[in-house]
Amino acid sequence: MGRRLVPLTLDNLSDLPRRCRSCVFWELDPVSGEAAVKAGRPAAEKESWISAVLLEWGSCGRVVYVDDVAAGFVLYAPPAYVPRSTAFPTSPVSPDAVQLMTALILPGFRGQGLGRVMVQTVAKDLLRRNFRAVEAFGDARWKEPACVLPAEHLLAVGFKTVRPHPAYPRLRLELRTTLSWKEDVELALDRLLGAVQKEPALRPL
Repeated sequence: MGRRLVPLTLDNLSDLPRRCRSCVFWELDPVSGEAAVKAGRPAAEKESWISAVLLEWGSCGRVVYVDDVAAGFVLYAPPAYVPRSTAFPTSPVSPDAVQLMTALILPGFRGQGLGRVMVQTVAKDLLRRNFRAVEAFGDARWKEPACVLPAEHLLAVGFKTVRPHPAYPRLRLELRTTLSWKEDVELALDRLLGAVQKEPALRPL
């Protein structure tokens, strides 16, 4: 079984699940996001966002392939590029951290350690770029797949709460700890990365 991780670009954006490549929950603020959906432009807005981040900051995601089939992806960027982050009551993300926006391992590919490899690849990328940590907003009341990752699952893979909140705590993962992860976190990562959205969700915060 061959597997490889490649940077997300406009060329391989089409390899993401259709619902994900047309979701702009994180890429636009709530008002602009709703407007993009109503205008039928979320996919175009997603492409525009990725293009701008690539030009100004660099790689903002990874796609994992197994035998040339896309098996999952992760999206991340400094909070300045993530307008939705300001809508959370526990913002802002720390200045030394990059925001983990969302991630997914597709059904059928879970349980193979892909989540661990993917997150370690992101950690190495960001450490080279002099970032110390990844932060994410968790959903403490998570009940079904959505754009915000479940706080419980983030905690299970090593994130620590840095700003508590009954609904949307902000959590942090020190990047160097991810490089020494053992196999015992793989199940937790599979749960985490399998818990993202099924459909685009633009719910108000």
